Amino acid sequence: MARSPLLGRRIHISGSIVEDAAVATASDVNAARDLVAALVKELVKRGANFVIPVDAEPVRKCDSLPICFDWLIWTTIKSNLTLRPANVPGPLAVAVQHHKSEDQIPEEYGALWDELRASPLVKIENAAHWNMASKRMEAQARFGDILVALGGSEGVLFLANLYHDAGKPVVPLNLAICPETTGARRLYNFGLTSSQSRRLFQIVEDGDVHDWINKIRFPPRQSISDRVSVLIDLLESLERPKAFAVRLLNPDLPDYADVQNYFDTVVQPVIEGELGYRLVVIDGRQAYEHSRIDQEIFAKLYRSSVVLADITGARPNCFLELGYALGRGLPTMLMVREGASLPFDITTFSGLHWKTAGTVDDRRRAFREHWQAIRNRPSLVQAKPLIS
Repeated sequence: MARSPLLGRRIHISGSIVEDAAVATASDVNAARDLVAALVKELVKRGANFVIPVDAEPVRKCDSLPICFDWLIWTTIKSNLTLRPANVPGPLAVAVQHHKSEDQIPEEYGALWDELRASPLVKIENAAHWNMASKRMEAQARFGDILVALGGSEGVLFLANLYHDAGKPVVPLNLAICPETTGARRLYNFGLTSSQSRRLFQIVEDGDVHDWINKIRFPPRQSISDRVSVLIDLLESLERPKAFAVRLLNPDLPDYADVQNYFDTVVQPVIEGELGYRLVVIDGRQAYEHSRIDQEIFAKLYRSSVVLADITGARPNCFLELGYALGRGLPTMLMVREGASLPFDITTFSGLHWKTAGTVDDRRRAFREHWQAIRNRPSLVQAKPLIS
């Protein structure tokens, strides 16, 4: 199988099933669970990673079917580990839990969780002592790259807003496991308006998002395998997450040639060719979505997944954009050419001092190592609750 665009991407499948069996029949619930299991299996085969909560497993009173999908996802991942390609970047799953999670894990999944949490495949992210669903969702959205939503209610809408605000795609499924006016079905109906479709997600090379919304309508007669095939095609067609470049762009300045060479030979091949991001550079030669270049810059910066800030040349605009990225709490990799003079406030940052000498392989290796070291570094200022 050729390398999938989903290799290393963190997929977050979230939602729940309504209690009312008149809205979601047992057949609808089982079909949704079959779809999730088959989708997760295909994602594992393509080297995708996951964001998954660790919590209780409530069931419906009417038929004892699980309301959530989290333990189904954990079980399916464990059952299909042999399908995972080698050398997938990042942990297989980020497990988001809170201080009561261990006490709430169902007994039948205790051994599974003990095995997984002891494995290097799983990274545990704690939502401290917050028992509020919103705080756990904020942690989930911080690590996820793509949200696939099904069922649910206000929680799914809250998650969708978090992903959208971060510039990450939201793929809602129109499954009859919640009322049409809530959760993922409400999101799906929102996307049926062609003027709104691109607010849910975008397709590579400016593909037709509204066409994809109609492809995932999924009539009852469509088989699970066909649904999964369409979903995988959609997920692989999504615009890649954006890595915004803050860097010297004036070719008349003396440091420009070194910076351009470094981005051409090291940054772009690793970020785009290996890590699967799309490098975004705003230098006046692109088609703009906004009327002013400063608005274009900050709109793109606001919804980038990561920021690569090279301050070689010490340009004021670079420091402005770097400060905006740090204030926004975006994952930010600070870079500068070795030997460059830096202001005091920057010297205390852990940054990559890149070299102009040495082999391309050595310079790329140094970039990768620094990337891995800071990729999940916390925000510069951590928000603290007034009371918890």
